[in-house]
Amino acid sequence: MPTIYMIRHGEAAAGWDADMDPGLSEKGRAQSEAVAREIEARVGRKLPILTSPLRRCRETSEPLATLWGRVPYIEPRVAEVPSAVEDLAARGAWLRRLMAGTWAEANLPENNGNGALDLIAWRDAVGEALTELTEDTVIFSHFIAINVAAGLATGDDRLVCFRPDNCSVTVLETSGKRIRLVEQGREADTRVN
Repeated sequence: MPTIYMIRHGEAAAGWDADMDPGLSEKGRAQSEAVAREIEARVGRKLPILTSPLRRCRETSEPLATLWGRVPYIEPRVAEVPSAVEDLAARGAWLRRLMAGTWAEANLPENNGNGALDLIAWRDAVGEALTELTEDTVIFSHFIAINVAAGLATGDDRLVCFRPDNCSVTVLETSGKRIRLVEQGREADTRVN
């Protein structure tokens, strides 16, 4: 039964409503170094490393890849949720609305660009990327993709079941087409002062 260590990328240099593919901020680079040490201590052996093709995930994977002397495999199926909106300001509003809903609502016209996107197919592809793994693996991914994994594991239909913090580690196990949540990653502090 493969164990998957699904890690959210470090803090990005820009938000999803300001840059389609930002790299890491200085804090994000420090977080990526810390999570590499955490995974090394926790796992104690070299595992395959998969990463979203987006820059913030690739950069977050670099310290662990260097530590283990591995080249991360780019796995497009664990990338950020595709957007029905190209304008960055409008994309932010679209994503906030989408995140407040459920997967049952995901393919409504206002959420999928009037049929331009099949968000359920994207969700299913994330699940397939995980259940196809045959060995323990580390994956660097995104907020919604990690929520997909947690939701599939727990039967939760909400797009956001929890709020994984930057460089938090969510641990899953797969068996056939089933995903089991072993450990939910550390949650982001979303309190407003």
